[in-house]
Amino acid sequence: MAMQYGEEQRATKGLPINVTVEEEQEIVGVVEATEEGEEEPVPDISWPVAGDGWFRAPKEIAAEVVKISETKSRLCILSMLMLGMLAGVYVGFGAELCTMVTHDLSQHLGIGFTRFLGGSVFSVGLVLVILAGSELFTGNCLILMGVLSGKVTINAMLRNWCFVYFANFAGSLLLVSIVYHSGLWEIGNFGVSGAALATAVEKVNLSFTEAFCRGIGCNWLVCLAVWLAVAGKDSISKILGIYFPIMAFVAVGFEHSIANMFFVPMGLLLKGNSVVLTASGLTEVLGDLTWLNFLTRNLVPVTLGNIVGGAFFVGGIYYLVYLRGGSTMSEKAVMEVLERAAQYNQFIAELTEHGSKALEGYDLSSQEKAALISGDIQWIEKRVGSLTETQKTWLNCRLQQERW
Repeated sequence: MAMQYGEEQRATKGLPINVTVEEEQEIVGVVEATEEGEEEPVPDISWPVAGDGWFRAPKEIAAEVVKISETKSRLCILSMLMLGMLAGVYVGFGAELCTMVTHDLSQHLGIGFTRFLGGSVFSVGLVLVILAGSELFTGNCLILMGVLSGKVTINAMLRNWCFVYFANFAGSLLLVSIVYHSGLWEIGNFGVSGAALATAVEKVNLSFTEAFCRGIGCNWLVCLAVWLAVAGKDSISKILGIYFPIMAFVAVGFEHSIANMFFVPMGLLLKGNSVVLTASGLTEVLGDLTWLNFLTRNLVPVTLGNIVGGAFFVGGIYYLVYLRGGSTMSEKAVMEVLERAAQYNQFIAELTEHGSKALEGYDLSSQEKAALISGDIQWIEKRVGSLTETQKTWLNCRLQQERW
């Protein structure tokens, strides 16, 4: 059997020059499959995934979330604070829009459909967070995947959570002040302010267990929205991925700690306005609407529930399914090859001259073998995470040196 490609064509495709016919056929098949955009097979437990490149398979999403977690954990404090404030404002926009749209809707369309529409418009908050770029505490609960994968330290995760959480609170309070002084709560003959007060009162009268469980359900869905946004490779896919889980959590009535940083403080400000109290008719039930009750009866239990729902029920479970075991072994095998090649010149020569033979005994897929033989740094980083600049420089120089 003759070689499929000449020496010049093999160089163009990034293939080793000195290979056997059998080795060329194996590598060419992998390279061509990669060029055509075919997805790596996913576990049998997943639904079939299209190979058109429009969205990522679940295993790829898990790997991408870990990479994002690394980036988030390395943010400087100023970036976390600024981006965190933006996220608080963005979620507040969704909360205010939800109040404005639904304040008098139930008497016309019923409670169920009103909740559906409220959830639909509230989703604009996370769309802005993801597409515009910001740091949201509830979504950042997925950083736990980076910790479990060994890419992020626990201290780095907690550092991010703390700074982002309080920055979200600051951003929410900023928007509360802007909206209050805008006078928009007077719309509908003070109907908007009455709805805002009623929402705040309801939230501070939950029991600890109710608030905690509603927090779990909320961030389970919010982190699934983030998960689906990561799956999408274009803006429309991301928006659709965000919309349905967010609509669901609002319509069901779950509790989001950052959204509550807008809803309840807005109610507390309106409570001090005598005109609003007279118009709302809620004077007799406002005794429990205090800052202390907000913190102890709502914010603390809801925040704890958000952590459980997002970090453990989404991040933890998907780590166990897609990253623990097989993926870790594959990553170790790739790193072993890189480390061995860095230490032994003879091995790098064997890798470029007789790639398949040199990689015998390593638990590697055909794609991984092709990437190592051809020096595809971008593909290798997708598999094992970011390489150091030293590793990149060495890999480029050594492979090119051996080829020529």
